[in-house]
Amino acid sequence: MIEKTLGQVLDETAAKYPDNEALVYLDGPRYTYKQFKEIVDTVAKGLIKLGAKKGDHVAVWAYNVPEWVILQFATAKMGAVLVTVNTYYKAKELEYLLKQSDTRFLFLVDKFKDVSYIDTLYKVMPEIKEGKKPSGFPMFEKAIYIGKEKHEGLLNFDDVVEMGKDVDDEELKKIEAMLDCHDVVNMQYTSGTTGFPKGVMLTHYNIVNNAYWVGQYLGLSNKDRMCIPVPFFHCFGCVLSTLNCVIYGATMVPIKIFDAGEVLKAIDKEKCTVIQGVPTMFVRELNHPDFHKYDMSSLRTGIMAGAPCPIEVMRRVMNEMHAKEITIAYGLTEASPVITMTKRDDDINKRVETVGKALPYVDVKIVEPGTLKEQPPNTPGELVARGYNIMKGYYKMPEATAKAIENGWLHTKDLATMDEEGYVRILGRVDDMIIRGGENVYPREIEEFLYTHPKIKEVQVVGVPHSEYGEEVAAFIQLKEGMEASEEEIKEYCRENIARYKIPKYIFFVNEWPMTASGKIQKFKLRELAKQKLGRK
Repeated sequence: MIEKTLGQVLDETAAKYPDNEALVYLDGPRYTYKQFKEIVDTVAKGLIKLGAKKGDHVAVWAYNVPEWVILQFATAKMGAVLVTVNTYYKAKELEYLLKQSDTRFLFLVDKFKDVSYIDTLYKVMPEIKEGKKPSGFPMFEKAIYIGKEKHEGLLNFDDVVEMGKDVDDEELKKIEAMLDCHDVVNMQYTSGTTGFPKGVMLTHYNIVNNAYWVGQYLGLSNKDRMCIPVPFFHCFGCVLSTLNCVIYGATMVPIKIFDAGEVLKAIDKEKCTVIQGVPTMFVRELNHPDFHKYDMSSLRTGIMAGAPCPIEVMRRVMNEMHAKEITIAYGLTEASPVITMTKRDDDINKRVETVGKALPYVDVKIVEPGTLKEQPPNTPGELVARGYNIMKGYYKMPEATAKAIENGWLHTKDLATMDEEGYVRILGRVDDMIIRGGENVYPREIEEFLYTHPKIKEVQVVGVPHSEYGEEVAAFIQLKEGMEASEEEIKEYCRENIARYKIPKYIFFVNEWPMTASGKIQKFKLRELAKQKLGRK
């Protein structure tokens, strides 16, 4: 196990590979590890000059801009806690997060998609415009704009860089010497689909070791170049991607805002060897009209995670994108995030049908839901995990923490089976399991089957209330470009291949999905939509 802070990891890599490219954007900038360490140190000193102290919470509300990565390591170096803010947040959500997290400093960009972050901030904190301390936010000190334009009451990122030049290197070193790898370094807010978002407290030790082991499974080295289209504000972006690269001296090639064409262009131009993404991202890349114009032959490996990975998509990524060593990772923010992962040399079936085995030093077992009673091999139950990667807890939520972690075991709320070899299959959420007339139906199994239909591009299966059977199976289907299909055609395909009780009673054809900011499809919204369409309560 590695007992180092993020700052120590960066310093070691910069000393080892000073001229390796660290951070590269298609439209600039480009930093070597030596240059990246220099700007990180300057911003860390700027934060000190600004008044930030060890343990202070510094929030970042931005898409994948270079300053995000710089702040990730700068806050870690001077002992602050990075609070990651979802790019899709609106006023109420921002207000809740800034208050609940006791944020002192907020870094933000101008806007994201149709939301003006500046206007939202002024709405939440009107006093800030006049340079006054905002009421209702006792901990809040200052907002800093990432960009060149001037905004009332806000500092600019360049101001922080200039401030850093006034602070002596020794002062930063003195603070770094006081840091401990078991200090909280990162606070990520869960999506809040089951109530108010919770701040997951992760330590240097949690995320450095998780990133290290994931990098081992990818065979990562200083020769690799990783294309990062996943958002930084999630662990997939800032642990499995940026931190992972820094540990191994690999090059980060981020995409500011996900666009399938930009991903393909970055892989081609920068000769990326590693590609990260959630399944919907890979689907869009593979179906991009210009896909065949780009050279993907440099790709070797990567991670598909964040949602169940369809077998057919996995096969296409391996064959058409040349990522023969692509892996599947499973986990959640509370586990820093990876719990299980497939290996690059696992046989094809293991890599497409399972989420691999527990990472080294992580314990996994399948238990009867709601208990810690272990289930026999191949028997469905809830997956629980314990190890170095389990969060310190939810910020200021002791009851929620106690509910999530029982005797050191983290309850994932995911339904899974584990075979005799330790390979895990995820069946869905404990809450997603459909109980139809006393039969347990696992949506994942039906989804995997429907992906084999030649006309189906994407599919999601949910349960809807039914007066006779308790629940019935509903399938939401997105067809491939130019394809047409009827409900009866889909049902007939099912009748020939799967048990009667698993056949979707309801088929809904859709053009788009309700998504989270990280690219996950929100099944609870599909359930609501199905109930509306069917007039059910």
